[in-house]
Amino acid sequence: MYIGDWLGKRELLTPERLALVDDTTGARYTYRELNGRANRLAAGLRERCGVRKGDRVAILARNQVAYLDALFATGKLGAILVPLNWRLTAHELAYMFKDSAAATLLYDEDFAASLQPIRPQIPVAHYVALGAAAPGDLSYADLLDRPAAPVSEEVALDDPHLILYTSGTTGAPKGAVLPHRVLVWNSLNTNVGWDLRADDVSIIHTPLFHTGGINVLTLPILHAGGTMVLMRDWQPARCLELIERERVTIFFAVPTMFQMLLDAPGFARADLGSVRFCIAGGAPCPVPLIQAYQARDIPFRQGYGLTEVSVNCFTLNPEDAIRKAGSVGKPIFHLDARIVDDSGRDVPAGAVGELILRGPTVCAGYWRNAAATAQAIHKGWFYTGDLARVDAEGYYFIVDRKKDMYISGGENVYPAEVERVLYDHPAVLECAVIGVAHSRWGEVGRALVVLRPGMRAGEAELIAFCRERLAAFKTPQSVRVVAELPHNSSGKIIKPELRKQYG
Repeated sequence: MYIGDWLGKRELLTPERLALVDDTTGARYTYRELNGRANRLAAGLRERCGVRKGDRVAILARNQVAYLDALFATGKLGAILVPLNWRLTAHELAYMFKDSAAATLLYDEDFAASLQPIRPQIPVAHYVALGAAAPGDLSYADLLDRPAAPVSEEVALDDPHLILYTSGTTGAPKGAVLPHRVLVWNSLNTNVGWDLRADDVSIIHTPLFHTGGINVLTLPILHAGGTMVLMRDWQPARCLELIERERVTIFFAVPTMFQMLLDAPGFARADLGSVRFCIAGGAPCPVPLIQAYQARDIPFRQGYGLTEVSVNCFTLNPEDAIRKAGSVGKPIFHLDARIVDDSGRDVPAGAVGELILRGPTVCAGYWRNAAATAQAIHKGWFYTGDLARVDAEGYYFIVDRKKDMYISGGENVYPAEVERVLYDHPAVLECAVIGVAHSRWGEVGRALVVLRPGMRAGEAELIAFCRERLAAFKTPQSVRVVAELPHNSSGKIIKPELRKQYG
């Protein structure tokens, strides 16, 4: 039980300690109570849905206690949880259902209508409604409304627990397989690297379909025996109230969210005295933003991570936040990092190369995608695709992002996926998508489009075309129709030139 059953062990050690505060319902759960819910769900999934070790259980829901129930129940069963991004379109979700072959789905009633048209196409046999159930679907409340003995399944460290889908640079999403090993070692790295304590309190406000929602602080703090406060949706003003009321000690967000908190009317008068430090990730953090929090006597940590090697890979200590502005810091405790050239040789300090990582938090590869796995992992080293350099003091700097990826409001956007949609428009002959700076979201998409001779398509039409097929954060916010796009000698579009001209 010490591998898959975190809550079972926590109940043995600290049964009456507060584990979770649900801001939506006001409920407060001890570790005993939270573990009881997970045991009942595990038994219900086994008895009513036939879930066994290795089976995939998908969840499409906003943040709520049922999400954590599902995370811990699948751990107890040795099953694999597949969190799905509710911002995606039905077309995008259908691909993930088919790829993962999830036979059981827990769904929020907010998304029942969007699921309806794809039900005949996907392999789901058991639908479990977290709210009102459609005819023929199971009720989540019914699954939990029964006594259940603890579920005991033999689970090994290398057994998979999560499949987290990331957009692929070729346009097809890939499912990163995270075994129990990754979750355990990420927690250990975080607890050691950030000095987490049993009396720490933090807030879950990022979506739990992200590795950030699950792995930045949720699992590490629950591992340590601390308390998490669960928000259903991101609301800056409410977040400030919760920091005060629950005496939050550690707070994580992406820079866009920190700016929203700073701009909230209550920031200046909010009591933030309980906060030991803040953590910024997901994108580079502007120095003025760091200084604004330092002015409130709040230390600011920064870091770098990715879904495939867990989210906490580097840490920059608060005392270096200004002195080493732009750095992601140094590798976390149990992780090796190198910067290599195209031949895999280490580059000298100050030189730019590809960042590669090795350690127990490297994923097991991509779900049923041996080619992508072989391309990313060589002899235990994960090739991030990020260009980086390290200075003479050992501080790492990310020079450029994964190929052409940009980050919009904390969400990774891969232009190839957006371009593939644009190419479906009958008027588009050629296109390229780049990320451009945005005051609120950090970056947003801009599409450069060459039209077919004799055809017309305006900016509004092309944006609407994308919006029907892509999540809002992936949809370009601007389109420029151009006469031609620059190409290199091999015929590839030269995106650096486009960024220089149109970025």
